[in-house]
Amino acid sequence: MRHPLAGQTHAGVMSRKTAVVFRVSTHPCQRWPPGKTPLNTGSVVARRLRASAPLIAPSMLKCDFANLHREVALLEQAGAKLLHLDVMDGHFVPNLSYGPMVIKSLRGTTKLPFDAHLMISDPENYLDAYLDAGCDLITFHIEAVPDPVPLLRRIRQAGAGAGLALNPGTPIERISAAIPECDLVLVMSVQPGFGGQAFQSVALDKLARLRTLIGPETLLSVDGGIGPGTTASTAQAGANLFVVGSAIFDTADYRQAIESLSIEAEGAANSACQN
Repeated sequence: MRHPLAGQTHAGVMSRKTAVVFRVSTHPCQRWPPGKTPLNTGSVVARRLRASAPLIAPSMLKCDFANLHREVALLEQAGAKLLHLDVMDGHFVPNLSYGPMVIKSLRGTTKLPFDAHLMISDPENYLDAYLDAGCDLITFHIEAVPDPVPLLRRIRQAGAGAGLALNPGTPIERISAAIPECDLVLVMSVQPGFGGQAFQSVALDKLARLRTLIGPETLLSVDGGIGPGTTASTAQAGANLFVVGSAIFDTADYRQAIESLSIEAEGAANSACQN
């Protein structure tokens, strides 16, 4: 089946002034402990996204790069609240994707928040380029830095949301000291570098443990093998931001895919809270 906008010109697909609408979450688990308030992050986008959780983040690694503008337009019309950008350098991971030049060009086509996942070595050397490209959330890997705190603080001081990712084989103790500096923690449920991999269940225990450590003010994201079924299990474990590739881009109807996964995540999270 063809996409509903197939054959339309780029100019006729979507206005660049599309507004991003955030709903206020009423999820029963998303309450702050007595005496605590939401994280005072410099990132307005991070706060708004947190209020809209659970969130389905289309992973642009799986999109049709020959029609990138049209893909973004389709995702906007499908109700996507943000876009997940997988940046790979061929060194930290054995694959190459795209960098700040492509992201900066994409920034001019949409107002959707950009969630940049830097799978790169020495991320501190490239932070300014991704800030200049218009990234709203910037996540780097604990495995790529000796101490993540200075870089997390730099990201926040620039007004972006700061995220820290860990690979399947990395224990959560590696990031525990840095959690107070994070707006987002990303649990990889596959080894980073390639899309389309099978979900690794080791992520479920990490998500459950991290949710008790980070509290409701921080986004808890999961990336790798997320789709029908794994969205529910990871939501039950505590995730509220779901990076999804094939389960959106391999379908004929992006809106139906995003709505179905959103309903699955919301239902599983509500069920977990009632147990």
